[in-house]
Amino acid sequence: MSKPMFPETDAEIDPTTPAELKTRLDAGESVTLLDTRAESEYEMWHIDGPTVRTVNVPYFEFLDGFDADLVADVPTDEPVVVVCAKGKSSEFVAELLADAGYDTSHLEDGMRGWARLYEHTDLELPSGSLVRQYRRPSSGCLAYMVESEGAAAVVDPLRAFTDRYVADARDLDASIEYVLDTHIHADHVSGLRDLADATGAEMIIPAAAAARGVVDADGMRSVDGGDTLTVGGATIAVRPTPGHTSGMTTYRVDDHLALTGDTLFLDSVARPDLEDGDEGARAAAEQLYDTLHDRLLTLPEDTLIGPAHFGDAETAREDGAHLATLGSVIDRLPLLSVDKEVFVDRVLANMPPRPANYEEIIAANLGQTTPSAADAFTMELGPNNCAAGE
Repeated sequence: MSKPMFPETDAEIDPTTPAELKTRLDAGESVTLLDTRAESEYEMWHIDGPTVRTVNVPYFEFLDGFDADLVADVPTDEPVVVVCAKGKSSEFVAELLADAGYDTSHLEDGMRGWARLYEHTDLELPSGSLVRQYRRPSSGCLAYMVESEGAAAVVDPLRAFTDRYVADARDLDASIEYVLDTHIHADHVSGLRDLADATGAEMIIPAAAAARGVVDADGMRSVDGGDTLTVGGATIAVRPTPGHTSGMTTYRVDDHLALTGDTLFLDSVARPDLEDGDEGARAAAEQLYDTLHDRLLTLPEDTLIGPAHFGDAETAREDGAHLATLGSVIDRLPLLSVDKEVFVDRVLANMPPRPANYEEIIAANLGQTTPSAADAFTMELGPNNCAAGE
């Protein structure tokens, strides 16, 4: 191990991979994490969950050696996984604790490794179409592949995982014909362009989203309400659902699954301030209320809702997917049953900090800038923070 800035230790420990940690969390195992990043980084973004206990002690506190007082809140009788940004300082701290008798490991590649973790669950619709839901646990981002009769479409792809979509389509013996975004994302760099370049697929963007100033919109196909795409034997119907952004759009697959983007989540609704800021937030929240009640809550209650994000406190289905019927979402989210004024006030009062680097990410997704793959990955590290409400 090469770590010239850290004192030498005697211990040699094996790392815990992000996939191994996620498996433990999915199994409901209690996990103690010692996060050695600066407090500001930790507060902005850290691994959480119903069975996770996290202690934050910055690594520089350990540079003078082990001090039991620093880890007074860290249990001595159970395994501890040490976490940092890139896996270097956490390795040093884990070895230091191991020398002191703790059962430790460190998260391989740190939070960057956690951000590279990407999972999926397959769902067969009553129509026979296959829907693959992709999940990025580090940020809660969700994407979807719709496959039918050898044709596929990918909705809300992340640029960082372009190769994954290409490989999965190959494994499914399918050709990606369309790449769609539900809106101009503010929390991650879209894979729309990269995936189209890699596969020859047609880029699909809502007309109102293109109107925000997408530089290369001439090379994309704009869609609006009433339009329908055919993917093998599957159909994707276009339904504008503005509020989160002016171009926010829901794609309804085979009348069974509504891919709602950032309009409606399983435990919350969209935040309305990422396009026009605080000044336009109230008007956007009012528009969101109308959208929900006129265009989404009017769908059949057995319609599956597939959002573009999930939250830390949200419980997945047994198969790991974050999907639920519209009826169950209505039952679990009282915000959908209040009048317009109360709805708007509650949404505006319950918004988290805006996503990290959101203005730079929006510029990239508009095609105004072209960050490198490494810069794009760094820009989107952190929580998505695209939800508001209860």
